[in-house]
Amino acid sequence: MLKFNLSNHILVTSLAVIGFFILAPNLVSAYRLELLTIFLINVILAQSYRLMATTGDWTLCHYILMGVGAYATGIMAKMIGLPFYVVMPLACVVTVLVSLVLAIPLSRTVGFAFFIASFALGEFVRHVWLKFHYPFGGARGINGIPKLEIGQGGEWYFIDFWDSQNFYYFTLIFTILALVILFRIDRSRLGNAWKSIYSDRELSESIGIDVTKSRIMVFCVAGFFAGLAGSLLAYQIGSIDPHNFEMVEMVYLIIWCVVGGVKTFWGPLIGVLSMSVVFELTRPLAEWRPALFGLILILFLVLLPGGLETLPARIREMLDKTSKQREVG
Repeated sequence: MLKFNLSNHILVTSLAVIGFFILAPNLVSAYRLELLTIFLINVILAQSYRLMATTGDWTLCHYILMGVGAYATGIMAKMIGLPFYVVMPLACVVTVLVSLVLAIPLSRTVGFAFFIASFALGEFVRHVWLKFHYPFGGARGINGIPKLEIGQGGEWYFIDFWDSQNFYYFTLIFTILALVILFRIDRSRLGNAWKSIYSDRELSESIGIDVTKSRIMVFCVAGFFAGLAGSLLAYQIGSIDPHNFEMVEMVYLIIWCVVGGVKTFWGPLIGVLSMSVVFELTRPLAEWRPALFGLILILFLVLLPGGLETLPARIREMLDKTSKQREVG
């Protein structure tokens, strides 16, 4: 009975959240709508990062993979002139290929070595964008990325995504699809095999799981969704440059996942939501924001290492302990 009620609670909450996002253009200002669009893109990125973290591999180049998707979108959309329904899938494929190139050497490292090696490879890719003016635009990046559109002006099915509401709904659709796919992967046999690698690598190998192949695979799958987030970001802001994908942005991504937690599927969603609110509230303190976020990261690692998703269980545990002490007293 408790399980049934809990399922109903989750269902009602999910429907309420989806209803809010569907009605959001009529509830918030244009500025807030832009923030919600960026929030949805960040949700895809954080969930893809969480997928990779299920194997125990915390990388420092995931934001770079998002940049690969963004640059691939900018090059194909602006320089080649391909339509978005060709650009976005190809951008994801390009990101998967780059992920594969990076994952092969990274699969030979574990733990701290993996962490540092991923940072080095990510910085190498970013400096390639900086040094080569063609086709990456050098330090200035790629500007004037055309907004996507469906149909041609004057036709009844024409949709202009210069309209922020239209692009918001476009992003919402892709976010929901990405979350559904990632959720199914998380609950699948493949997802369980990846989680077992984090629990015990040697035991996973003993039952027939190819750990190296699995780590490369999850790196590429996570890269696919990072490329999707990057493609949406490129269309959203209309320009990209290497400074959009610096180390500080990667640190924010890690903070989202640490604050929310990565044990369950919902942890990164909680992390992105809570830290996005903090980010907006601290805009007047922009100079102090890195120090504040660093403090938040340290506090969560020390006091709540499982993230906010473990807070209800911690509270219940404290209440049970208090009630038992009262009974004994």
